[in-house]
Amino acid sequence: MRIDPNVSLVFSTDGGRITEKKAQEKAPEGDGIVRIHRDTKGRKGKGVSIIRGLGLDAKALKALAQKVKKQCGCGGTVKGFDVEIQTDDRDKIKAILEKMKYTVKLAGG
Repeated sequence: MRIDPNVSLVFSTDGGRITEKKAQEKAPEGDGIVRIHRDTKGRKGKGVSIIRGLGLDAKALKALAQKVKKQCGCGGTVKGFDVEIQTDDRDKIKAILEKMKYTVKLAGG
């Protein structure tokens, strides 16, 4: 049997679908200031607060998002290296992050 370099294995009966491991993305380096933006685009007018510039890896970012969501009493998610919290109360998020020793600025409108 000859192996063709242009063909890759897609499915195997041993373990199901074969996927190649993705390389871990590195967190973008920031200037040390965490910025909280307010955004409503694509959300039917509902506002969310987006936290940017944390400089954490994916696992630590999810843990921080869970802590902020719990203390705010609202939902949210991690998209890329940004944390989206479903609230317009940016001052409350700012106070929570400042307790965690982050330098925080309110950005945007």
